[in-house]
Amino acid sequence: MIKVSIEKENAKFKKITLLGHAMYDEYGKDIVCSSVSSIVTTTVNGILALDKGSLSYLVSKKGMSISIKNTDEVTQILIGNMVSLLKELEKKYPANIEVK
Repeated sequence: MIKVSIEKENAKFKKITLLGHAMYDEYGKDIVCSSVSSIVTTTVNGILALDKGSLSYLVSKKGMSISIKNTDEVTQILIGNMVSLLKELEKKYPANIEVK
């Protein structure tokens, strides 16, 4: 299961951590993992294209950690959209992704 942890401070997104594998299918064929990767990569790349200093991220074999440094409206809206998309995915695949 992919576990998504969301940390906020003063109602602003501060850190998003994604750990694990969805286990929906084998590696390379897992549509849940692919969806999560697409959602997160598109969001991070979009934010960095607007402001390279707005966030930092670390990718490891276990998952990914995103630290949000900028609390501007655009960054917060895009992160909020990413979280909403992940929650929608959780509704369809509750055995494979958990967002908390």
